This record gives sequence, C-alpha cells and structure tokens, in this order.
Amino acid sequence: MPASNGRTRRSAVAVGLAAATLATGLAGCAAEPDPDTVTVLNSATDTAEHEANQDFFDRCAEPLGLRVEQISVPADQVASKALRMASSDSLTDILELDGSELPQFAETGGLRPIDEVGVVAEGLSDSSVALGSFDGTQYGVARSVNSLALIYNTELLAEAGVQPPTTWDELRRTAAELTSGDTYGMAFSATPDADGVYQFLPFFWSAGGDEARLTEGEGGAAALAFWKELVDGGVVSRSVVNWNQQDVNDQFLSGRAAMMINGPWQVPVLDAQDEVDWAVAAIPVPEAGRDPVPPIGGTVMTVPKNDDRERERNAGRLLSCLNSEENQLAWGERVNNVPTLAAAAERYREQNPKLAPFADLVLTARSRTERVGTRWPVVGDALAGAFQSVLTGRSSPEDALRDAQRQAGEER
Repeated sequence: MPASNGRTRRSAVAVGLAAATLATGLAGCAAEPDPDTVTVLNSATDTAEHEANQDFFDRCAEPLGLRVEQISVPADQVASKALRMASSDSLTDILELDGSELPQFAETGGLRPIDEVGVVAEGLSDSSVALGSFDGTQYGVARSVNSLALIYNTELLAEAGVQPPTTWDELRRTAAELTSGDTYGMAFSATPDADGVYQFLPFFWSAGGDEARLTEGEGGAAALAFWKELVDGGVVSRSVVNWNQQDVNDQFLSGRAAMMINGPWQVPVLDAQDEVDWAVAAIPVPEAGRDPVPPIGGTVMTVPKNDDRERERNAGRLLSCLNSEENQLAWGERVNNVPTLAAAAERYREQNPKLAPFADLVLTARSRTERVGTRWPVVGDALAGAFQSVLTGRSSPEDALRDAQRQAGEER
C-alpha cells in the first residue's frame, strides 16, 4: 500500500516548494464547495486501498452528517498536486502527506496545528507525534505507522541450527551459516534512493550515526563498514545496490535469501504464499543491550488553513473519529501497520503476535525529519551516495561520509 508503507519517497516539492504560494493559497476547497462534503487528497490509487479508506471515512462521516470524497494520485505526485490545487484555491480539506514531506509544507505556515481543529494528541506514541510535527508543533496525525524488522526463513534457520541474530556479531556468523549454494544469508536494499536510505538508517542510527552531522563520531562509519563487510564476505549479494525493497522480498520468497530487512507492507505477499515459513524479529544492533533505532514510516493527515473555519472543524471531527482507539486498531489490522495510540498498539500486539516485533520496534523508531527538518531530502541523498560509494568500492566509509557532509551542507 504505497500511501502507508515504509518505502518512502523524495518530496516532489523539495527546494522548489513556494512559501508564498502555500501561505496565501492553502485555502480549503474550490469555489462553492458542498458544505457537507469533506475532501481528501491522498495516494490511495490502488483499488483495494481506496475502498478501505472510503470504508473508514464513511463510518466516521455518516454520524456527523458528512460525506467524504477522495482525490487519489500516485504517492510521488501528492505534493506537486497539492501545490497546483493550492495555486488555484482548490486544495482539499484534508491533505495526507508522507511524514518526510510534512516539514516542507508546515514551514510555509499553510497548515493548521491539529489542536486548533479539535484533534487531541493525547496517548499517541512519541515517534508518531514526531512524524507529524515540525519545529515543536504538531500539524499531522497518523492513524498507523510502520518500520523495518528482520524477517527470516524459519525452516532454513532450523536446519542450520541457529537462532535469529540480535547483534551485529551474531548477524555476521548467522548469515555465514545460512549462506550456501544459491542462497545468501541476508538481503537488504541499498539502492541510491529512498528505499535504500530507509534500510540503512537502522544500522546508521543504532550505531550512533547523526544525520545532522554525518562525520561526527564513529557510528556512521561503523555502519557503512558493517554493510561493506557483509557484501565483501559473500553473505549478502553485491546486487543489493540495485534491489529495491520489493526485489528483496522476491529474493527471500525465491529462497535466495534466508533473512531480509523489510517492512509490514510485504505481509500480504508473504501470507499469500505457502513455500516459505517466515517470522519476524528485531533488527540486530551493534552491541547487546542497545535498542534498535529504525525509521518510522507512514502518512500523516493534515488540515490546510481555510478561510471557512467550519470546514476546518469538520476535517478535525473526521480526524478525531478516524483516530479513536477502535478505528486505529481496525485500520492497523486492515493494512498490517501499527496503531499510533499506545492503547491500540498494545491490543494490536496481543491480537497479532506474529507481527508483534513491528509494534515493539515502533516504540524506539525515529522520524527522518526530526533532526534535520526540511533538509531531509538532501541529507537522504547524501547518505545514499555514501553507502553506494562504499559498497561499490569507490570510497572508504570515512571518505564517503566527508563527501556526504559536503553534499548535505552544514546544520542550520
């Protein structure tokens, strides 16, 4: 489900997001809008996803005497579509953005803080609040979120007599034990884009890497060196530099990888087959006792500023209903994502034990934009260049991070 999975996308607005356009143009809907219709711009282009959204919108809208109309475009076109609609004074009442895009819209002053439209953030996980916030103010709320975990072939691990690894040292040894013939011990995505960066972050952050200061400390270099060691050691295919997260899942299901880093958006495909028995564990950390720090992914629903405050209030009422404990739990189970309300997440963990590690990982996950805000797109590109350079043998980890820091620029 592209709108809610962890396969993050580069913001279509990036540096070209026009503050003047948004600050003056983020006015709710087109001329003469239906006062009882709440419009939503999202990326629910898949038929099943669109229908799932509409089911939940309707269950909340009907008791309020409202109806909801979705405008769905591909995920990488949401931001640019929003800009075009804003410039023609026709932006929707609710704008659903990837969490990494929110800062670039919030910075313009064109989004309404959620508490101003009656949405209460109490009980939400810290990581989900960070996902929907910019500069200390919460502008968006996520119904559910996702992250990354270690997914492993239970049969292959049992045959090798090994347990899921919990540390980097164990991962080295376990991956080596599982590498045989056409099967690699491990697979991950290292493409020079959002997929690869998303998968590198758990290693980078868990080692102490700092996206705001890429050369500070030894964590970033250690993470790059670890990835390089796995590839050079033959336990991870050199083709990972070309594999996106779907490719990684294909390798796993074909038996060419015994373990993989991936997210809950792969669960429908994993459940639909009966060739590979699989289970989920936390991503290994550099040393025992450390918490894994994966990225948090998902979309956040925001309310653009509107001269018609009643439309804003209707949008807020709808968001409040969508984010009730019962609706979050039902939505999370529908899309295999973790609810953001702590109480709903605990129930999700109990009712979905196979996916419980994802619920645990969300507790220590971080937002990609929490430290660097609107700089994230260029920082993400710099990190992608760094691991690609190291994995293909063009640079040492230290040199790659120095180059990445120059590309990303200094923290402002």
